[in-house]
Amino acid sequence: MSRWALLLLAGLAIQSVMADEGVDQAQSTVATPRYRADLHTQLGATYYSRGQLGVALQELNDALLADSSYAPAYNVRGLVYMALREDDQARKNFERALSLNPADSDTHNNYGWFLCQRGQAKESIAHFLAALKDPLYPTPEKAYFNAGVCSLKFDDNQNAESYFLKAVQLQAQLPQAYFYLAELYFKRSAYSQASNALIRYMQQTAFPSAESLWLGVRIEHK
Repeated sequence: MSRWALLLLAGLAIQSVMADEGVDQAQSTVATPRYRADLHTQLGATYYSRGQLGVALQELNDALLADSSYAPAYNVRGLVYMALREDDQARKNFERALSLNPADSDTHNNYGWFLCQRGQAKESIAHFLAALKDPLYPTPEKAYFNAGVCSLKFDDNQNAESYFLKAVQLQAQLPQAYFYLAELYFKRSAYSQASNALIRYMQQTAFPSAESLWLGVRIEHK
């Protein structure tokens, strides 16, 4: 679907809602700057998810032209710049988003992942934990999983195991978390736990990785 078709559908949806609420039809055609920023940000996020980074960036720039204080636009623009490997711009956008909304869980999770992928794994953990402070954060398992992955990068196996366990307690369908748990259990010679975790991984994936098959051989050998 084209950009303009998406805009049209979004416009029709808001007009319909406003009409149902008894708002004058003329008023429904006048969107506030915050509404326009939100609309362009949602479009930008959609294009980002499709890998159309250029169009996504255009939408996010339009969002910030409409409202330069709209934190979610900076957050998504940070993701786009991260995908483009423009790290300075990615960092600036994530930090700007957090300066506008210091408690935003999505931005903390995204910025933490950015730091982790750019050689700052230790620094990333604080952002994942900050994301988890919001009791209404809809996907805490993602922050726990990311914290586990990034803890492994600096050999903090104890905390990594704890984070992965919390992730699967919240969302049982996380095959990669079970694989990491199986590896961690194997490293500390907890072979029965390693076997159980690997079984859970195998049950949730249609195409086991070569690494998981080799891990299974080593577990059975022990």
